[in-house]
Amino acid sequence: MTDHNDNFEQDGDLLALESQLCFALYATQLSMSKLYRRLLKQLELTYPQYLVMQVLWQKDHLTVSSIGERLSLDSATLTPLLKRLESAELVRRQRTREDERQVEVSLTDRGSALREKARTLPAEVERASGCSTSEMKALRDQLNALKQNLDRI
Repeated sequence: MTDHNDNFEQDGDLLALESQLCFALYATQLSMSKLYRRLLKQLELTYPQYLVMQVLWQKDHLTVSSIGERLSLDSATLTPLLKRLESAELVRRQRTREDERQVEVSLTDRGSALREKARTLPAEVERASGCSTSEMKALRDQLNALKQNLDRI
């Protein structure tokens, strides 16, 4: 019996699922999400909430629109995330003095302290991936370059 992968290599079927970059990215994203869901349980964060926290750990006191731009999320998606983070007392939201339409988001002491607990996550992801630090960086750089190219279309 012939292995399907052997047939793929012989036929060179460009429409085969195994040859699709989009499917490889999709399947990897599902696996990565599963891993992060498990790891983030200890922080009591969802993955989107974790992304918001990462943005604020990098630069505190940002407007909702700035966070949205950084994460490619619209206000309708971001607002419920921020409400849950505020309910968990990780962030504070308040309207800016300069422009009442703008809402500034800042970390609470509890939100800042959570950063220390999160420090182990990158190493845990690297360990789970079976890749070295340099391999992870190279893959990240390739994916960022691919995204930039696709964003130009």
